[in-house]
Amino acid sequence: MQATIYVTDDEPAIRSAIVKRLSRRHHAVTGFESGEDLIRAVTQHAPDLILLDLKMPGMGGVDTLRQLRPIAPQTLIIMLTAYGTVEDAVEAMRLGAYDFLIKSVDLSGVDPVVDRALEFLTLRHRVEFSLEDQNSPYAISNIDARSPAMQLLLSQVRDVAQNAKSTVLLQGETGTGKEFLARVIHCNSPRVSGPFVAVNCTAIPKELFESELFGHERGAFTGAHQRKRGLLEKAEGGTLFLDEIGDLDPAMQAKLLRVLQERTFRRVGGTEDLSVDFRLMTATNRDLKKDTARGTFREDLFFRLNVVTFELPPLRARAEDILPLSMQTLLRFGKEFGKEVVDIEPDAQQLLQRYSYPGNIRELQNIIERAMILCHEKTLTAGCLPRELHEEAPHIAVAMAQGEHPTLRIEMVLGQQTLADIESALIEEVVRLSDHNKTLAAKHLGLTRFALDRRLKKQMEQD
Repeated sequence: MQATIYVTDDEPAIRSAIVKRLSRRHHAVTGFESGEDLIRAVTQHAPDLILLDLKMPGMGGVDTLRQLRPIAPQTLIIMLTAYGTVEDAVEAMRLGAYDFLIKSVDLSGVDPVVDRALEFLTLRHRVEFSLEDQNSPYAISNIDARSPAMQLLLSQVRDVAQNAKSTVLLQGETGTGKEFLARVIHCNSPRVSGPFVAVNCTAIPKELFESELFGHERGAFTGAHQRKRGLLEKAEGGTLFLDEIGDLDPAMQAKLLRVLQERTFRRVGGTEDLSVDFRLMTATNRDLKKDTARGTFREDLFFRLNVVTFELPPLRARAEDILPLSMQTLLRFGKEFGKEVVDIEPDAQQLLQRYSYPGNIRELQNIIERAMILCHEKTLTAGCLPRELHEEAPHIAVAMAQGEHPTLRIEMVLGQQTLADIESALIEEVVRLSDHNKTLAAKHLGLTRFALDRRLKKQMEQD
């Protein structure tokens, strides 16, 4: 981000050195020698960032800060001082300073503090833009995905979104963001001007589902006093999203299959075939291949749904995305709660990154919301995070991807885990992924069932 920065310091040498240092990084930087000059300039044009000396003759840094807050509420202010007293720092932070920097001879501390402030500004601008435009949170360019798995997935989503008719199946654990991704595809497709109709297949009683999906004619059943348009009609020209499709009643599976084959339907109690144009997207946390093999899900419907399939990785498999998601959620709740919490302390970051998130993104958002309620400072601290984050030990072996061929990530901290620890964690995770089927787990590990049992017995004796 190329920013507009004002530097205010009564010492010409320091002021000039900071201005030159930041200008070399292509920022638009202006220096001022007093708080009075700075106030006059900010009244005309508020910059992105201000570096303000705490000790100045005339109007000091704290008094200047008091006057700046009403006229430049969105500007971040970093206090500069050669003294670094705790009392001054606390007062400046209370009045709304973003950070506090002790000046040194080589000014080596300026760059990381400025970079941190500008990264926050970039994220805040992105979130504010998203809140103003209901479609912008779903713009692919606004999604901060840093893990290779999500970057690859988004590159494929961009191509699929442009094909306005392809049926999409989204698979993944609960809370991984399947509905969010469905909205991303919709909002980046030619159907963006049409409706996005989301339906949870488990939320509507099965005896009412047909009426909800197809609509009904007047007099079709007791209580049907007038014609009602169904969800299929409401999705005309847009997208119909059926969540938890794996739990759809078998009778409704057959009727949905006919709609996909014929692209027509009849209202309950109706005699007229109605044509419909929509893109169908479905989502499930179940393994539909296994369900078709068991006979609990229609194979022909599965083939209709399985045109384009995306497997959303669990949050534990995309650790690079945890902090960006945390910051985005923190800023959203900060705006909602009216709190100026702008950062997460390093200890809290470590707790957030090492947690396994069985509830995935939804659980992360709940954790940040709860922490924001308890936070009364400008920085979210480890003490605001729930107990389970403090108590959970880091996992050595973690499943990176589910599906037919899961992959595992092994993390070993040198000096803290032994080879026996790694083997034990690996066996435990493979057994879990095999649904505790020891014969299958032994096959995945390249062992005989007897050898696996011997290792498991040895682990139990050691425990």
